[in-house]
Amino acid sequence: MPSGRPLTPTDGLIGWTPLPDVVGRDEEATVGAAPDPARGAAPAPHRRRSGFRLRDWRMGTKLATVLVIPSLAFLVLAGIQTRGLVGQTTTLSAFAEQVGIGRQISTAVDRLQHERDRTAGELAALRRAGTGADRDAAVAALKPLQEATDRAMAELRAAAAPLADADAAWRVSYSEALEAYDQVVNIRAAVAPAVLSSDTVLSNYHRSIAALLSLLAEPSPGSGRQELTEAVLRYVQLSRVKELSSRIRAELYAAARSGRYEADDQVTLSDLRAQQLTALGAFRVAATADQIRRYDRTSVDPAFVAATRLEERTLPGGDAKPVLLDATQWWAASEQRQELFRQLESEIVADAVRQADDASARQLRDTLLVAGGIATVLLVAVLISLLVGRSVARAMRQLRGQALRIAQVDLPLTLQRLRTVDRPIGAIDVPPSVIDSQDEIGELAEAFVAVHRSAVDVAVEQAMMRRNVNAMFVNLARRSQVLVERQLELLDELEREESDPEQLENLFKLDHLAARMRRNDESLLVLAGTESTRRWNRPVGLGAVLLAASAEIEQYQRVRHENRTDLHVVGHAVGDLVHLFAELLENATAFSRPDTAVRVVVEPDGRGALVQIVDEGLGMSPSALAEANAVLAEPPAADVSASERMGLFVVSHLSARHGVRVRLSAGREGLVARVRIPVELLAEAPAPEVVQATPARLARGTSQPALTGPVAASGALAAATAELPVAGWRPAPGRPAALPMSPLTGRPLGDGTDAGAAAPVPAAAPVTVPRPRPGRAEDVLTPDAGAAGGGWFSRQGPAAPAPGVTPAPAATPVTGGMNERGLPVRVPMAQLASAAPADRPAVRHEPDPEAVGGMLSRLYSGVRRAEAEETTEMYLPRDEGGRRQ
Repeated sequence: MPSGRPLTPTDGLIGWTPLPDVVGRDEEATVGAAPDPARGAAPAPHRRRSGFRLRDWRMGTKLATVLVIPSLAFLVLAGIQTRGLVGQTTTLSAFAEQVGIGRQISTAVDRLQHERDRTAGELAALRRAGTGADRDAAVAALKPLQEATDRAMAELRAAAAPLADADAAWRVSYSEALEAYDQVVNIRAAVAPAVLSSDTVLSNYHRSIAALLSLLAEPSPGSGRQELTEAVLRYVQLSRVKELSSRIRAELYAAARSGRYEADDQVTLSDLRAQQLTALGAFRVAATADQIRRYDRTSVDPAFVAATRLEERTLPGGDAKPVLLDATQWWAASEQRQELFRQLESEIVADAVRQADDASARQLRDTLLVAGGIATVLLVAVLISLLVGRSVARAMRQLRGQALRIAQVDLPLTLQRLRTVDRPIGAIDVPPSVIDSQDEIGELAEAFVAVHRSAVDVAVEQAMMRRNVNAMFVNLARRSQVLVERQLELLDELEREESDPEQLENLFKLDHLAARMRRNDESLLVLAGTESTRRWNRPVGLGAVLLAASAEIEQYQRVRHENRTDLHVVGHAVGDLVHLFAELLENATAFSRPDTAVRVVVEPDGRGALVQIVDEGLGMSPSALAEANAVLAEPPAADVSASERMGLFVVSHLSARHGVRVRLSAGREGLVARVRIPVELLAEAPAPEVVQATPARLARGTSQPALTGPVAASGALAAATAELPVAGWRPAPGRPAALPMSPLTGRPLGDGTDAGAAAPVPAAAPVTVPRPRPGRAEDVLTPDAGAAGGGWFSRQGPAAPAPGVTPAPAATPVTGGMNERGLPVRVPMAQLASAAPADRPAVRHEPDPEAVGGMLSRLYSGVRRAEAEETTEMYLPRDEGGRRQ
């Protein structure tokens, strides 16, 4: 490696410079951009569209924004209002349900009070004279009351089931009430034995009733609902009055059953009466006038008055002791008073339930009205906005559709037709605007039509210019090819007559330079979109194609072939494949060290073939590899950059022409070019032929026999090229430095002889020692100028058939594979056969130079006259409707 400036990976390609930035941007171009008539691709935008810039928004987006933003603002405000209303509705609905359960709670409290008061009396009687009969009577008396309490609690549980998802405070109070009642159920078994004190048993009843009363007071309508809060407070205070009255009844009933007052009974009774008066005062403060009148009517009821008078007799007065009441009389009177309290309590609870339901219904109705009003206002606003913006949006859609149709359909179709039509075409009609309005959008549509018309005119002019440029390339390439062929013929004559080794080596170098010039001329034809003049009409072995490509490059001695297949290439693709492989081999040998070999490995790839060209050169950077592979995958249009990287351009277009996939990848030290040949380009081996003569250019001076049959000696090819001299290498010791024989041409690789020995050499004549001679592609691929099947087309054309002899048709038709419909593809001129006998060479008649010169002069004058008369108008074919396309 040189020690100077470090070499970059991109230095390893012949003229294959990195693609400009516009190629990367072309992939990001939007679909709305019109193709460039000169390049055939859409131009790259100046920048990408950004959704964060207002000026980059589409018109539909802007119109939608004008409608959506105010609507969203209105929806946000309305949503906040509606959410508050919905929250209030939900709160009042839950409040109404909780208040409604107050009926079941008050019933359960009443049953539990009844059971507690009777249990207090039975416990007092059992402690005074607790016999077995008394216990049985107590159990029998308490059994119906306990069952009634259980039924009331069951109804409460059923009514509270829908409130499982109520607020947490209500659920906590409900759980405490159930736990307290469970303690009451457990304490019932200790009543009959009287093993526990009365305070212990009754305290469980007090706790359960207190928990139920707390649950009764739990409903809350939220803030701002004072009337509903007072409704709950009314029946809660009345329930407390009723509870205190029940506890007074229990104390007096227990004293009556035991026949005496306990030491602290009067203190307890006094405290209970004081609490009752306080609760009654709170009720009268919170109750309405109607509810107070109903309480007053209840308090003057005879049963209520009778119980009150009996209770007043138990009050201590002066030195008199409290009177013990008759148990049966007191129980009957107090039970009637409790029933009156129960009725009044039910009425107050019903009032609260009705008030809560009315408030919940009003709130729900208000919420629905507000939500409906919001939806109506929003709908009307959206409809008005849509009506206002519909005309603008419709005109913009039509304008956008027209612009996209021009950019994506009309203009690309016109450009495509202009590229494919090779004769003059006339003026192309441009459709008028689809918008007939007189506003700014209509004027913009007319401007689009004007731009379309100008673009079509420019495209027609560019098509004419492109035709002229392509014709110029073709003419220059053809003329250069003629000169190169004449130069090669002159070099052949000089090589045959030269005996000085140094001068002969220089002639060999000129020979290779001329072959490379011919390949450059063929590259110009590819640049102009024209096929090469060299064609082959018979299947040729893939090894022979690779060897022919090696013969096209300067450092052919460094190429090593490893062919592991016996595949043949269809004749019409041989020339292009030779050109393609020659470009790849030229790049591999030019940018690798002279003392290294370039390996060509051929392997089967499914039904196709894989050719790998491996070098040990400089390699390429990942970015340069990606750019080169992108060009190989998508052939670019011909432009100035194509001439700067002609090799990559030629390989890309030749591979696309035949469906060959070429990809470059990094190897261990250099590059690996993988060429995948599809099955459509492969054919069966041709039928065996008779012994063919070696080409005249190679016949003289060789003592090797000619090959028979098709060129398919893969193993022989590898053996023949294994010991070619490479710069910096020495031949193996003990071997001569003479070049090996080619299994494809029947001569030493790189050798040739004098053309004067074209006639058969007599048996007694001495064997002529071969001398070096440069090899060419036609030397490898041309089996015989006079054999059936033909070879490379030359300037002399095919040999004339012998008079009176009809060529025999081919036994097996030659095809180029199958197309997408399953039909065979015809190979041009594959069925032609030379009528000249195989055992005698064709007679070549030299034309008269003066006659040929006059004919060419007349042809040149006719071409110039036709170019002068050619019109600038171009006419497209008409479609079925009679319109110009």
